Amino acid sequence: MTINALVFDMDDTLYEEKDYVKSGFKALDQWVIKEFKIKGFYETALDLFLTGERKLLFNKTLDKLNIIYNDSMIKSMVESYRSHEPDIQLLEDAKWIFENLRDTVKVGLISDGYLVAQEKKVNALKLQEKLQTIILTDRLGREHWKPSHVPYEYACQELQLPHDQCVYIGDNINKDFVTAKKLGWTTIQIERNDGIYSGITAEQEYRAHFKIDNLRKLPDLPMLKHMFA
Repeated sequence: MTINALVFDMDDTLYEEKDYVKSGFKALDQWVIKEFKIKGFYETALDLFLTGERKLLFNKTLDKLNIIYNDSMIKSMVESYRSHEPDIQLLEDAKWIFENLRDTVKVGLISDGYLVAQEKKVNALKLQEKLQTIILTDRLGREHWKPSHVPYEYACQELQLPHDQCVYIGDNINKDFVTAKKLGWTTIQIERNDGIYSGITAEQEYRAHFKIDNLRKLPDLPMLKHMFA
């Protein structure tokens, strides 16, 4: 069996997800300044995020800024966050991968997340010109986000390859690998120091076959060496 396709996750695999969060906070910061003439949303929200706050983050940020809000306003802020034009870039090792893969290698993406946000990220990273298939799972319905088998099936169909010729590379041990492994994919976890899911442990069935901390190490894996110039 020869591996002929690399399929990537996007968030914290090809770019740093914290950059997207910062970009969204900056967009909302400008909105708050315009609407309330109050500065500090970006710094306050980022401090909360970096200390591990995830639930009701916008509410808690507005509380700290003494801004009165309602559910409708929070909903509008969430929509604005997801639909903003993100200021993100491919990580250096991701750029290296795309520059050094042989032309015969097929490359794809399977990514969870709200569709409008994921589409904006794909555009910002200019992934359309680099990939043969882009599976944004929200298009298939929330029930088909990973670990659903459906996106992996779609990827194989579009790449015209069987499961055992595909590799999935992601960062979230809770959902990225368990189904791919059952289908016969080779799986690789990229564990970045600042990744949102770094340091998480899981049962053996959820773990990837291999773990690396930099995408430049992919050619070091014997089954992938032939894919690089």
